Amino acid sequence: MKYFLVYLLLEVFVSVNISSNIGAMATFLEIILSAMFGFVLLANFRNTLMESMQAMQRRTISISEFQKLNAFTLLGALLLIIPGFFSDIIGIFLQFTFFATLFAKKVLHVKDNIDIDDIQNINRKKDEDEIIDVEVIDDRTKQ
Repeated sequence: MKYFLVYLLLEVFVSVNISSNIGAMATFLEIILSAMFGFVLLANFRNTLMESMQAMQRRTISISEFQKLNAFTLLGALLLIIPGFFSDIIGIFLQFTFFATLFAKKVLHVKDNIDIDDIQNINRKKDEDEIIDVEVIDDRTKQ
């Protein structure tokens, strides 16, 4: 809740400052153009997703990079649709991989990439830890 209030406060401050400098008509046009740009990005998201899936199949990107690329592209498009200058600025920055990765590390506190091999090794170690090796000694002798 506090993050939403901080975002709302920043959105109001940035929007009032910029709109007072550029005027009402330019602000209206910016809202319309950024929303149209966001809708175009959403319409092309299917193509972007397919390209990312093909790159993942070719093993040029990892699973975590695939998730980041697509999640931040989608989030950026949605932020462009929302009226306001601050959300538009963040939405444009999220369209670039460098800024999306920086946003994930600094704001969302996402750790570095974990590769699929690391996940498999973690699962293998967990399975090994759960194995109990027991030797049964039968002290009754058969007679």
